[in-house]
Amino acid sequence: MATPVYTKDAPPAVGPYSQAIKTASTIYCSGQVHFNTQGELITDATIAEKTALCIKNLQAVLTEAGSSIEKVVKTTVFLADMSSFAEMNGEYEKWFKHKPARSCVAVKTLPRNADVEIECIALP
Repeated sequence: MATPVYTKDAPPAVGPYSQAIKTASTIYCSGQVHFNTQGELITDATIAEKTALCIKNLQAVLTEAGSSIEKVVKTTVFLADMSSFAEMNGEYEKWFKHKPARSCVAVKTLPRNADVEIECIALP
């Protein structure tokens, strides 16, 4: 059984999808960009601050799903500009000390012209 996850402590989805789907064995979190909880894009921040906000949003979704950052097994990071990699990576490693598997790709455009988006897969 797959259950959609929603929390007011993270930005609402900007399309026809849930913040996450929880199954008996896995939680699949939709990508989080640097939106505040009202869904407004935060632009006056560094890449590190934007990365932290993406991860805080993931953390809120994971908490609602009964999980945590420490139970993340895989992340995917999307960057609008790969020149931001070092700064993003410096912030990322503060949150994911257990070093889950990760992919990081540069993309042409992110929703609402965000600079970074992070999605993850976690254990319940």
